[in-house]
Amino acid sequence: MTEAISGTRDGQLIPQGKSSPMVVIERLTRQFGKVRAVDNLDMIIRTGETYGLIGPNGSGKTTLIRMVVGLVRPTSGSIRILGNTMPSAKVLPNIGYMTQLSALYLDLTARENLQFFSNIYGLRGKEQQRRIREMLERVDLVERANDIVGNFSGGMKQRLSLACALVHNPRLLLLDEPTVGVDPELRRSFWDYFAQLNKEGVTIIVSTHHLDEASRCTRLGLMRSGKLLAHEGGDTPQELLQQAGKDNMEDAFLHFASRTESMGSTKIPEVPQ
Repeated sequence: MTEAISGTRDGQLIPQGKSSPMVVIERLTRQFGKVRAVDNLDMIIRTGETYGLIGPNGSGKTTLIRMVVGLVRPTSGSIRILGNTMPSAKVLPNIGYMTQLSALYLDLTARENLQFFSNIYGLRGKEQQRRIREMLERVDLVERANDIVGNFSGGMKQRLSLACALVHNPRLLLLDEPTVGVDPELRRSFWDYFAQLNKEGVTIIVSTHHLDEASRCTRLGLMRSGKLLAHEGGDTPQELLQQAGKDNMEDAFLHFASRTESMGSTKIPEVPQ
């Protein structure tokens, strides 16, 4: 297993222990005109966990992920990944990103798509072929490797998109609504695979508006209108259900949303220095 990394020494990324945070977000805000899509967020993502961004469409999940990746600059606040302030060219090779909308080239084959994305990350020769072969096996597309992607079903495109995000063996994987439009069996296989990636040391940030998927996450950030909903006493799925006194995440989300509105503000966890 590839060792996790944190910070730099002489221009090189240095090892990071599993107890170290992978991502530290402080006072992060993004304004689009009069709309505050992300509103003063503080957040810590630990190494080797799956952190779920849970909330309805328009809650700020995609904007937050795009800022973490470096595609959108914050209006204010900061993001540090592996000890480096983003955007950072040193960190980017260690990030995999699966967009909400497919980034695949529909006129290329599955193998050619994987070759394209692995080329971007500098994989060449035998190492490239080994990783492509491994990813095709992992997403069960070996028999369709040489087929044109434009003829794939929606679920097959989702599986290939995930493979393209993982082909360079990233340490941080960002998944924006990865199970939209896929059948229940494929959704379950995706989440089983995410759990396996955690065991291999990969940190995952995943957004979803399917609240039933929340139980598969290590910890949760419940988002609404660009804010984290107020909660105390922990942020694992079990802790949130217990705090809300509910037996499902949909009711728990509504509980925290209504309580936050009545408080008129959102309590944000402190970020240790």
